[in-house]
Amino acid sequence: MAQEIIGRDKEQQELQELYESGRPEFLVVHGRRRVGKTFLIREFFKGRFAFYHTGLSPAEREDSDKTILFQQLESFFSSLSRYGYRGKMPKDWIQAFDALIQILEQKDPNQRQVVFIDEMPWMDTPKSGFITAFEHFWNGWGAGQDNLMLIACGSSTSWIVDKIINNKGGLYNRITFEMTIRPFTLRECELFYKNRNIIMDRYDQLQAYMIFGGIPYYMSLLRKGLSLAQNVDALCFDPRGQLRMEFDRLFNSLFVNPEDNRKIIRALSKKRKGLLRSEISYETGIPTGGGLTNLLNSLQASDFIITYTTYKGSKRDTYFKLADHFCLFYLYFMDGQTNNHHFWSSNLTTPQLNAWRGFSFEAVCFSHIPQIKAALGISDVQTEVFPWISKQKKDGAQIDMLIVRKDHVINICEMKYSTDKFTITRTYDEELRHKLTLFEEETKNRMALHLTLITTYGLTNNEYAGHVQRLITMDDLFK
Repeated sequence: MAQEIIGRDKEQQELQELYESGRPEFLVVHGRRRVGKTFLIREFFKGRFAFYHTGLSPAEREDSDKTILFQQLESFFSSLSRYGYRGKMPKDWIQAFDALIQILEQKDPNQRQVVFIDEMPWMDTPKSGFITAFEHFWNGWGAGQDNLMLIACGSSTSWIVDKIINNKGGLYNRITFEMTIRPFTLRECELFYKNRNIIMDRYDQLQAYMIFGGIPYYMSLLRKGLSLAQNVDALCFDPRGQLRMEFDRLFNSLFVNPEDNRKIIRALSKKRKGLLRSEISYETGIPTGGGLTNLLNSLQASDFIITYTTYKGSKRDTYFKLADHFCLFYLYFMDGQTNNHHFWSSNLTTPQLNAWRGFSFEAVCFSHIPQIKAALGISDVQTEVFPWISKQKKDGAQIDMLIVRKDHVINICEMKYSTDKFTITRTYDEELRHKLTLFEEETKNRMALHLTLITTYGLTNNEYAGHVQRLITMDDLFK
């Protein structure tokens, strides 16, 4: 019996349309590890697979005298056998895909045949000839089968992009649809918790998002009957916690050079605004060049980092910023923390946690731009989102989010995490007015500026509250 799929409404509609297209379809699905790619495909097509195989994880492979290629072929042969293959074990990938063709040709030609190959990047071991054989399978047979729906999936997004989507050889321009699975939004998280009978108010759900980043697998580990703090301690700070070693596992399973990728993530975690390429090279010791480019591209493709330029800034000054919530949480609190098994419960009101909540809330807001636009009533207005940094070294200023609109308005967004209604003090009001003045002077702005406050519970009504033109609360982010 299929499990209920939470959210993913658009993706489910796209899958149904591809299933009913009546044409050969080659769908590529990618996204961060643990984000729910396999669950979506497996549950949507439950009972309808003509063939389903998952690549053997190199991180979990048993040590033996067998080569990696042999073990991958052995695993593929096992899947072939489950679907009716009675031949000998294939000696290479050409034979393996020929065996798959034999299975599929024996099935009803008038019925849609869904072939799902999960974690395909793991199957492409060094000098295995996997890509060549896969190209031969699709170009020589699959592309001519009107009833075939081939789904290739993998967590190593950089491999998917380089070897499949941007393939310059036999797979060039062959895929018919690309699907990127993103982390849940706050709304989808709320639906997930309700489905699991996990009771949390929105304030705790927001904090959970700051930690787990809307990754369904992490959320599925939360236990009913425990508070959020107790769950965080059990999963992240107990030596036996299921997420205690997750950071290293993530990178080891995704990247060829996991240590260099970790170096970059560690460097970015120390700079709230991110780093320029040259600064990353300096901080990590990785030479600036093609190798660093590949590392940054792989991290961006896997949704660990984002890039941005500042408003009115040079395109050459591109910043790289850590975007993965769990990595940020891990490096801020878990890395090297071995003594206090109840660290989270013991430090809920400390300055360290409050500082983290501040910049982590900003990251949540950047993950929910469509919800912010909807709250502003500008969903249909073309916009661009930038930060802005003053060029003045003394008495300068920074605005973390500008929503620059085609209707000649700029929303100057201030993001403030608060345990209650946020209060604008006289000092903070002076700071806001200084920011707006500097912004207009330095950018020669001619658009209308709307000061916009994004906060948890709203705004205290005092003599300074009227300067805020638009107010967005935590509840708006859940819509």
